[in-house]
Amino acid sequence: MKSILITGASAGIGRATARRFLAEGWCVGLMARRRDALEDLAEGFENAVILPGDVTCETDVEDSVTTFLERAGRLGVLFNNAGMFGPTSLIDEMHYDEWRKVVDVNLHGMFLAARAAFRAMRAQDPQGGRIINNGSISAHAPRDMSIAYTTTKHAITGMTKSLSLDGRAFDIACGQIDIGNARTDLLDGLIQRNPDNPPPVMDVSHVADAVFQMATLPPEANVQFMTIMATKMPFVGRG
Repeated sequence: MKSILITGASAGIGRATARRFLAEGWCVGLMARRRDALEDLAEGFENAVILPGDVTCETDVEDSVTTFLERAGRLGVLFNNAGMFGPTSLIDEMHYDEWRKVVDVNLHGMFLAARAAFRAMRAQDPQGGRIINNGSISAHAPRDMSIAYTTTKHAITGMTKSLSLDGRAFDIACGQIDIGNARTDLLDGLIQRNPDNPPPVMDVSHVADAVFQMATLPPEANVQFMTIMATKMPFVGRG
């Protein structure tokens, strides 16, 4: 059975992607902090592995990967997805603890998950696997007042490139999906704050389809970077 571990699986993009892989019959590791949400997601699927844990906790991440390997036998893909947007503010109005919280989840958490997955993929026989990092349109162009989120997503691009280079010797591929305006609870919050001028959106299922496409490529092929976004969002162009 093909296998994937998804961080941040309890909501939004992670939840939609997990549902797609579960429906396709993959063994799916569901990692997030809220056990109740993971249990709800896994209901009716014998191929789901519930992995409650915090991606910012080194022990939680290592234990989750170990538990998943015991169940699945192999880690084929990591969808390194867990993240948070954080408060919207100018840099001089942001408290250091708010900055650190975003960096801990979006950068340190993704490092911990990638490290544990890389170690497992390097050690398993046959070697290899695939890591898919969740970047963002913000890895290219920021929203206003998103200093912490934008900084971390630029950093993830560097992580993706380094993992791609270092993974070659071990048949570990790494790619990044940069997502813009998928309809999730996070984006619903933006819509509620701008009811008279809502942003263009796309259904989150399209993101799940894109991740599935990346994950099902043969070992000799890799999507290094993919951008999927609402068609009319103001990403390309100039004012």
